[in-house]
Formats: sequence, C-alpha cells, structure tokens
Amino acid sequence: MAGVLRACHKRPVPVQQINELVDEVETEIFNLEEKEIQTSVIGELVMDKLKDLEAVAYVRFASVYREFKDVNTFMNELKKILDK
Repeated sequence: MAGVLRACHKRPVPVQQINELVDEVETEIFNLEEKEIQTSVIGELVMDKLKDLEAVAYVRFASVYREFKDVNTFMNELKKILDK
C-alpha cells in the first residue's frame, strides 16, 4: 500500500479509490489460490489497476517498480499511455 500511496501523492485520487485498488489487488491475489505469490505478479497487478485509475500515479509506480534505466525507456512508457 505504501508504494501506491507514494505514487498517488499530490494527485487527485481520493483515499477511498486507493483503498479500493488495494482491496481489488488483494482479492485477485487470494483468488490465485497459491501458497506463494511472486512480487512481480503483485507489481503487475498494481500497475494494471493504477493505469486505469491515474496516469501520473501509474508512471510514478512503474518508474520505481520497473527501474527504468534511462530516459528513453521512461519516454516509451509515457508514449504508450498517451497513445490510448
């Protein structure tokens, strides 16, 4: 939840929507019925939800999660969002 809160900091995203996003991710994880869930799966679920919720928050989260190595990689991700 901390990463989502950080990504949404100073963005027009109500706390209720952040809580709903976290609840949805948790539900999807529980529905997988796996003993262990890789962090990569959790990260991708969060990014999918953030992409629909708030574009800037998504890019913030993705930039930390995916550890963009250079500006070009970062810009390519931004272009994907803008093309939608």
